[in-house]
Amino acid sequence: MFYYLLKYVLLGPLLRLVFRPRIEGLENVPATGPAIIAGNHLSFSDHFLMPAILKRRITFLAKAEYFTGPGIKGRLTAAFFRSAGQIPVDRSGKDAGQAAIREGLGVLRKDELLGIYPEGTRSHDGRLYKGKVGVAVMALKAGVPVIPCAMIGTFEAQPPGKVIPHVQRVDIRFGRPLDFSRYAGMENEKAILRAVTDEIMYAILSLSEQEYVDRYAAVVKAEETAARRERERKFPRAPLS
Repeated sequence: MFYYLLKYVLLGPLLRLVFRPRIEGLENVPATGPAIIAGNHLSFSDHFLMPAILKRRITFLAKAEYFTGPGIKGRLTAAFFRSAGQIPVDRSGKDAGQAAIREGLGVLRKDELLGIYPEGTRSHDGRLYKGKVGVAVMALKAGVPVIPCAMIGTFEAQPPGKVIPHVQRVDIRFGRPLDFSRYAGMENEKAILRAVTDEIMYAILSLSEQEYVDRYAAVVKAEETAARRERERKFPRAPLS
């Protein structure tokens, strides 16, 4: 019930006012039945913009950190995400991927829409990064279509670290459903999973027109953070006099 209160009363109208989204291809989202909507991830706002414009309810796999923050702010954030029907996923440890797949398949078995960001994390620089194969595993195991989605302009409106977004128009594009039934029963073959994931990412890329990087975003982020810390160690800032 809280999900629909957010969508139609509390948050949805505000998001439409701030971002004035232009929507393309909404007819590609099936009116009934299970499906995966796979999108790029540029901003914290993405979690709320897509549900605000979809006619159906969508459940996202959200990082567990949103549910475990300290203090009053952390508890409020956790309550918000739980009330909105989002599912926490622990991204650490060797079983993290299996846990996410298990939760995602549970959503699809209920004939619902599942939202997922194949990159696994927000883009820190606005580029599109290599997708992880979990989306392919779920699509093949559940036998459901994948609808590619591109958020355009949300990075500029609310880049990482910015709490209050700019008032700026954004575009949301949905592509035609991708059918992978030809790979039924092949969800354990690594080459097939990579091919399916790459096809999904290419469809997202075609919609978003981003620059593509054939590496995992988390790896690039870690490398850039390490390089920045090394520079700071070698060339520390002089104290202000």
